[in-house]
Amino acid sequence: MSSNTLEAFLSPQLAELKEKGLYNEINSLQGSNEATIKIAGKNFINLSSNNYLGFATEPRLKKAAIDATEKYGVGAGAVRTINGTMDIHDELEKAIAKFKHTEAAIAFQSGFNCNMGAISAVMSKKDAILSDELNHASIIDGCRLSGAKIIRVKHQDMDDLREKAKEATTSGQYEKVMYIADGVFSMDGDVANIPEIVKIAEEFGLITYIDDAHGSGVMGAGAGTVKHFGLSDKIDFQIGTLSKAVGVVGGYVAGSQQLIDWLKVRARPFLFSTSLTPASAAACIEAIRIMSEEPEKIEKLWENGHYLKEGLSKLGFNIGNSETPITPCIIGDENLTQKFSARLYEEGVYAKSIVFPTVPLGTGRIRNMPTALHTKEMLDDVIAIYEKVGRELGVI
Repeated sequence: MSSNTLEAFLSPQLAELKEKGLYNEINSLQGSNEATIKIAGKNFINLSSNNYLGFATEPRLKKAAIDATEKYGVGAGAVRTINGTMDIHDELEKAIAKFKHTEAAIAFQSGFNCNMGAISAVMSKKDAILSDELNHASIIDGCRLSGAKIIRVKHQDMDDLREKAKEATTSGQYEKVMYIADGVFSMDGDVANIPEIVKIAEEFGLITYIDDAHGSGVMGAGAGTVKHFGLSDKIDFQIGTLSKAVGVVGGYVAGSQQLIDWLKVRARPFLFSTSLTPASAAACIEAIRIMSEEPEKIEKLWENGHYLKEGLSKLGFNIGNSETPITPCIIGDENLTQKFSARLYEEGVYAKSIVFPTVPLGTGRIRNMPTALHTKEMLDDVIAIYEKVGRELGVI
């Protein structure tokens, strides 16, 4: 049983979250995470998965994972720096570097670990980090862990970035200044202005860091947002996850050989966590191969994203300014957002509400994630249900 002190803290906090519509229930799937899912015996059209290309259940990835397990076992058995590095890990890192058009790459256990490890390995209390105000939580935590001065930059505001870059680099207070942004912002689906970021970085000598978790496998024929703009040689850190479009688990940093050599001796999650499983590494290699050779999967993802956006927009929903398949449906009020999601659930659409603190107060939304696995018929059903619930709740 918890101590009385802990209970006295937890009980009112949880009650307050529930009262304000900020408490999310966790649903357990009965089976795999695909275009349709089963929860508590009921089937749903699934619009809450990051499984963009359907690779989480792709037969060729499953076979690669099984074969690797037979050869290497279920775990690597140690951290990478002792004897947990197998040739399958080396092969994965070479595949990532080739795909991202960089000299080298390093694989981590998760995308979150990449940001916790990479930022603090390079930046310190002697430095400053310019950070887009809507950056992912893992970036924020990585910046805090580094001890560097964190300077918030208005979202996608290049004038604000230039002004703050000039101030930071000319003040004489900092040894190094880094600019960090998501490549694709996961709550709104907008894309970082990488060409302008590069210009400003070159003008003021900034280190550049792009977290492309939602861009890898989606933008730039799969190679990501930096490749989309043809600037792979201009961004110092390219960060990504192996758990979204790649469909498995893990993360990576791609960049110069010197950067990767440094991270292998200074990034703490790499040094002190057991390696990716051999099965995960093998499945990731196969995913990268398929993305490189079968562009139709990425094309189908974009086709479905455009179709859903058009359908919801015609009905009068506020879908924001997304430039990617991510399709937010912005409701506003937190309790109404939760109610909307609950009604979608009752009608057979699984689309989770996103509320504060993930997004600012008053901007609650349903975030829809169409994938390459969805059919037009499924999306038509979703649009019809959105219309029914939207009119019922007075949203449209």
